Amino acid sequence: MATVLLNGEPIGVGGHFPRVGDIAHSFMLVDTHLADVPLSKFVGRRKILAVVPSVDAEIGLKIARRLESIAGSFDNTLCFVISVDTPYALGRVMTLEGFRHVRMLSTLRGRDFHKDYGVMITDVPLSGMMATALIALDTNDVVLYAELVQDVNGEPAYDRMAEVLLPPPT
Repeated sequence: MATVLLNGEPIGVGGHFPRVGDIAHSFMLVDTHLADVPLSKFVGRRKILAVVPSVDAEIGLKIARRLESIAGSFDNTLCFVISVDTPYALGRVMTLEGFRHVRMLSTLRGRDFHKDYGVMITDVPLSGMMATALIALDTNDVVLYAELVQDVNGEPAYDRMAEVLLPPPT
């Protein structure tokens, strides 16, 4: 079990957080139209998975906005924000924010994601929600970058992820 911070206090996070080089665990999440979305649907594309406690939380919206602003920088790459929010709430945020590059997915019917991706908060008051994380996958779902953010309300290291995804300067 991992530990992260919430307002300076440690909270437990269960499951198996992926490591660089691992094959990402398959998942079935739900999009804003209530359709099931499997990871396998995106074979051949790189994926950025931003896991947030909620898009209604300040940090969730901040991360979604940041990914929206940088998503076009990465060739052949899809950006997902994954939370426990309902698909309706995610759709509302997408419309209000005018997101065009970020896709939002819910764990509504995919609760195994919490454990399979090692982001399952086990301690009150956020038990049942997910810790903040950023994971990048290659076209074959091999983990290229994995960061479990040490503070639930903290932002991930977007620059370190970008170094992995952007081609080296020639």
